[in-house]
Amino acid sequence: MLGACGETRASGRAEQPTDYREFEIATIVPVLAFSHQTGVTLAEVGFLLILFAGVWLVAAQIPAFKMPTARTIVAGIALALAGVLLVIATHWGHFG
Repeated sequence: MLGACGETRASGRAEQPTDYREFEIATIVPVLAFSHQTGVTLAEVGFLLILFAGVWLVAAQIPAFKMPTARTIVAGIALALAGVLLVIATHWGHFG
């Protein structure tokens, strides 16, 4: 080991400079944090949206009801929202 800054040690690594300061690494803090009950409520709303979308898709196939394309679009949006709510409830709401 040679002693001056920048010279190598016997192990082959350079020494740390004498003015080396430790620093904190920034971490990402979770923005969404729900209680267990909130997660359960979100999941229940998600499942109700799935039920609604299923009934709406059935209604879209009955010829007596009007606007089958609009009903299919509404059912698709309901399924998408249900999926988002279930992902949020499972990941951040401690559901499941």
